[in-house]
Amino acid sequence: MRQGGLAALTMLLALGACAPHAQDDGPKSSDFPQAARPVAPIVASAWSTEEARDRLREASMVMDRAGIRHGMTVADIGAGEGYYTVRLAARVGAQGRVLAEDVVPAVRDKLADRVTREALDNVSVKLGEPSDPMLPEASFDRIFMVHMYHEISSPYEFLWRMRPALRPDGRVVVVDADRPTTKHGTPPVLLDCEMAAVGYRRVAREKMPQDSYIALYEASGARPEPKAIVPCRAPAPPPPTAPSEESNAATEAN
Repeated sequence: MRQGGLAALTMLLALGACAPHAQDDGPKSSDFPQAARPVAPIVASAWSTEEARDRLREASMVMDRAGIRHGMTVADIGAGEGYYTVRLAARVGAQGRVLAEDVVPAVRDKLADRVTREALDNVSVKLGEPSDPMLPEASFDRIFMVHMYHEISSPYEFLWRMRPALRPDGRVVVVDADRPTTKHGTPPVLLDCEMAAVGYRRVAREKMPQDSYIALYEASGARPEPKAIVPCRAPAPPPPTAPSEESNAATEAN
C-alpha cells in the first residue's frame, strides 16, 4: 500500500459501513409505491467496452458536466466493472474519496480485485441492496448512477433512502439513454417525475453522444412520507407516423 494508504483506508471503511438509517425502525418496503412502468433486468456489468467509451470521451465529458473536482467524495452506484470508479478516483485525487457499489456479489468482488490490483487507495467497494444503497448520511458531493437507473427494481424506495447521503450542496448525476425502460433506457420526462416524487429538483440536463443524456438533481424541500409518494407512469410512445403519398407510391412501385 502506498504512503498515506492506511489513513485513506480507514476513512473508506467508515464510508463503506452500512448507512445509519436504522431501516428496521423506519419505513418498510411495503410503505413505498412500486414503479408504475417496466423495470429492466440487470443484463451485464459493463454497458460498453472501456476503449469505445474513452473514444467518445464519455467519462471526462460526464465528470466535467458534473463538476467533479479534486478532493470531492463521490459514490458510484451500480459501478459494474469500474469504468467510472477508476476515472473518478483519478479526478478526485488522493484527498478525495470514491465509494463504488454494486448489488451483484460477484461483480462487487471483481471490482474489489481491480481496485486492489490498481492500488486505488482512495476507493472503497461495498455491496448495496436493490432497494437501498445504504450510504452514510451527509457524506457525498456527488452520487453517480450511470446507465443503471432503469434497472432499479424499487426506484421510489431507493431514491428516498439515498437522499440523506447528499451533502447540502450535493447532486445526483444520472446518465441514461433516452428510450423506454423496456429497451434499457429512461425517458427524461419519466426520470424528472420519479425524482421529483421523492423530493429532488433537476438543475441541469444535456444531451450526450448517441441517444444518451446526463441529468443533475439536488434535494429540494422536505422528503415526503413514503405512503404519500405518487408513482409516475411512463410516457406513451409516439404514434406511428402516417406514410406519405410519395412513400406509398414507392411501395406500390416495388
